[in-house]
Amino acid sequence: MTSGVDPMRSLNSLLNRLELDEYRVPPAQIYGKLVRVTGLLLEVTGCPLSIGQRALVEVGKESWLETEVVGFNQDRTFLMPLEQVTGLFPGARVSPQEGDSELVVGPALLGRILDGLGRPLDGLGPLEGERISLHQPPLNPLERQPIKTPLDVGVKAINGILPLGRGQRIGLFAGSGVGKSVLLSMMTRFTDADVVVVGLIGERGREVAEFLQHTLGEEGRRKAVVVVAPADVSPLLRLRASQVCHRIAESFRDRGKHVLLLMDSLTRYAIAQREIALSLGEPPATKGYPPSVFTQLPQLVERAGNGYNSEGSLSAIYTVLVEGDDHNDPIADAARAILDGHIVLRRDIAEQGIYPAIDVSASASRVIPLICSAAQIRQIQQFRRYYSLYQQVRELIPLGGYQAGHDEEMDKAVTLFPQMLEYLQQSSRQGANLQQTQALLQELMEAGNK
Repeated sequence: MTSGVDPMRSLNSLLNRLELDEYRVPPAQIYGKLVRVTGLLLEVTGCPLSIGQRALVEVGKESWLETEVVGFNQDRTFLMPLEQVTGLFPGARVSPQEGDSELVVGPALLGRILDGLGRPLDGLGPLEGERISLHQPPLNPLERQPIKTPLDVGVKAINGILPLGRGQRIGLFAGSGVGKSVLLSMMTRFTDADVVVVGLIGERGREVAEFLQHTLGEEGRRKAVVVVAPADVSPLLRLRASQVCHRIAESFRDRGKHVLLLMDSLTRYAIAQREIALSLGEPPATKGYPPSVFTQLPQLVERAGNGYNSEGSLSAIYTVLVEGDDHNDPIADAARAILDGHIVLRRDIAEQGIYPAIDVSASASRVIPLICSAAQIRQIQQFRRYYSLYQQVRELIPLGGYQAGHDEEMDKAVTLFPQMLEYLQQSSRQGANLQQTQALLQELMEAGNK
């Protein structure tokens, strides 16, 4: 006696259920294994990873540490964490991550403070905007827009004697405690750029809070995006923060905005790269800096500058911390070679109470012929000439060793120097626009020609 159930129908039903179950089975996940930890270097085996790829390392139940691949040796891959290392254990699982790191960009970033991964630190809620890749291929140098328009940074000594152009990259060279952070804050508040991106790389945590609250202030923060990676974070996160602030600046430039990027400091970026390279066993070359440091510096700096869009620009000012006031430090020397000019702050000038403590005779802007008229160039050269002549006799004047009447040009330099010194000084809370600065310089030099 046969049952009322159709065998073929039962078989088809079973096959359909198996087919549905097949789609419910998750794809196989390949995990690596953590086999060694040396300092900040994590050694992994068992999974294929490429340089620059992200990976998650298990640090507890349902907890993972984000890392990045920095090297390999045969079957071992070297990772470095982006966050503070806690909870690592032998044999921890390592999960490779596909895809590139992404950032949120757009006008909503103005006034926000981000960490080295592009996450908000200010407690003002999640970021809203377009998501873009952290990395961008290098620009074709022949298709970049030329530098032809002055950049008003609101500082008399720079606008008048060391004028900058939109798209220029310049270094601010100074030792510790000479006033570079105050000068950066002045340019943040007084520049005529549409957007200011500030990267605080390797700063002490106390200085970060002071810069945001007192130096930058509410006025400066309204048109600024601040990226912070203090000295106590991993060197890889300091490198990532430098890339993040450049990528944010690039995104605003490509939207047709005039952007000023202020990065403090390029030296600490180089120190972070040195820490990573030495951990990987790269031999030191110049004063402890491995060769890869001098490869990474131009790759970072070349991301700044003008792009393909004629309506936007990206000017950049990098602070360079000269150790022991040695301006021939390897990083300072390399930075001068790859930047479009340098502004030198000297300790002896700051000790005289002269701020900003800019040494105009040791500073230079390489784009002056592109953005200044012939008359302005003559005035700048004349000012620098008088300033240099006065420095030659500065120590002789109090001793009575200088006698007027022997050199007419030297006499003019000594007579005009108090007015020149007044021209170079400026309160940190008072800006000076480009037209006003140039008019004052013209008036000063005309007085010297009488």
